[in-house]
Amino acid sequence: MKQILLVEDDRELARYLIDFLESEGFAVAHADGQTEGLRRFREKQFDCVLLDISLSDGSGFSVCSMIRQNSQVPVLFLTASADEACTVAGFDVGADDYISKPFRPRELIARMKNAMRKNQPQSRVLSCGPIRIDPDRGTVFLDGKELLLSALEYKLLLIFITNKGQLLTRERLIDELWSASGEFVSDNTLTVYIKRLRDKVEADPQNPQVIRTVRGLGYKAVEP
Repeated sequence: MKQILLVEDDRELARYLIDFLESEGFAVAHADGQTEGLRRFREKQFDCVLLDISLSDGSGFSVCSMIRQNSQVPVLFLTASADEACTVAGFDVGADDYISKPFRPRELIARMKNAMRKNQPQSRVLSCGPIRIDPDRGTVFLDGKELLLSALEYKLLLIFITNKGQLLTRERLIDELWSASGEFVSDNTLTVYIKRLRDKVEADPQNPQVIRTVRGLGYKAVEP
C-alpha cells in the first residue's frame, strides 16, 4: 500500500482527500502545517507528498525545499495559486507536478501514479539470449535458473554482456579482467575461463551461439 503524506491546512478539503485517497487504496498521513508536515516526513517513509503552498505556519515551498535536501520522493503541489510565478517557483524548489485547485480527483490519482512511477529505480538487469545478469545482486540466471559462477567467470561474463555486440580483443579482455580482479590474468588463463564459461552458458559449447569467436580478432557476445 502506497504511503501518502498530505500537507493541507484546509480541514474540509483534507478530509475529502483523505477519504478519496483511502478509497483508492492509499494510506494517508495528514499534517495541517509546515512544522507538523516536516515532523511526519522525518518519522516515516512516504511514496508521495501532496503539498499546499499557503500553510498556517509557513510555506509549501519551504517544505518542498527541505524535503529535497535528502529525498527524491515525488512532491505534488495542490494549490489555488495558479499564476505562472508560483508554478515556476514550485518547479524550481523541486516539485514533480503542480495541480491547481479546484482539480479533478481522477486526474490527481493519474498524476500521482505517474510521478511515483518515474521515481521508481530502473532495473539494471542485463540480458543476452537466455542469460540474465543482475549486477546489483551479483546473480546470473540461465533460462530462468540461477547459474553459479566463480568470481572470474562472473566478471568475464559481465564484460561480454555489458559490451554485447562489440568486438572484444583478447588484449582488452585481459586488461579489463586484470582491472576488475586486481590480479594478473595471463593469455592462457583467459583461454581457460572462456572455455569454462562456454561450458556453463552455451547449449552446445563446441558450437557457441552467445560468446562467439571472431577469428583472428577476438570475441563477441551476440543474441543467439
